[in-house]
Amino acid sequence: MNDGAVSDAYGPLAEHYHLIFADWHQSMRRQSDALDRVFRAELGEGPFSVLDASCGIGTQAIGLARLGHRVHGTDLSAAAVERARREAEALGASATFGVADMRSLEIEVDGTFDVVLSADNAVAHLLTEDDLLRAARSLRARLRDGGLLVVTLRDYDALLREKPHSSTPGVFDGAEGRRIVFHVFDWEPGTDAYRTNLFILREADGGWTTLHWTARSRAWRRAEVERALVAAGFSGPRWWMPTESGFFQPLVTARIG
Repeated sequence: MNDGAVSDAYGPLAEHYHLIFADWHQSMRRQSDALDRVFRAELGEGPFSVLDASCGIGTQAIGLARLGHRVHGTDLSAAAVERARREAEALGASATFGVADMRSLEIEVDGTFDVVLSADNAVAHLLTEDDLLRAARSLRARLRDGGLLVVTLRDYDALLREKPHSSTPGVFDGAEGRRIVFHVFDWEPGTDAYRTNLFILREADGGWTTLHWTARSRAWRRAEVERALVAAGFSGPRWWMPTESGFFQPLVTARIG
């Protein structure tokens, strides 16, 4: 993972990221409800202390805080963290935030947590097996004995069979006007790496403006993620598909202790 490339890429996107969703606040509630159910299924009744190690603008962190969990959110992008902080304050959510790399949480974050979370495909920005293992060890370092790791990512086992060139465009009408959101994927020959190109087209003054964002990612197969987790000292990796968890991506849970 190129730290500068990832943080620089998400900086300009931070103020626009909510536009990816048909209704960001509704998605925040839906995602946090699904994650909360997984936490409780694995750990019993909460609330829990939660480290969201790839919090972005706060989609999961804020929603979980509003459900009563004690949440600290971190991200490599300072601009995303600042927006998450503002949004949490505006929504009355009691959460704290800071800038940190998920590969060095043992240095950059204090304490241990009941749950350590990395959601919404953030691990795809880890481009090498070494980076994936470093992140797994770092996430483990901030988890208490008996705690729960939760990582969500795209269904790359299916995507790698087809290597699609684009997503289905979403057309949204709302208070901020009409917008069209879609992704274009440029797969690198002979590898599982690809470049995501996100386009947000917004209707304004009889015309359209375009926001383009791009970043390089790696399509991690579920078996590859499991191997990294086991090598980092986790036990019992378990995959939850969206039909079971209610979350929009496959997620893996694992434990220590």
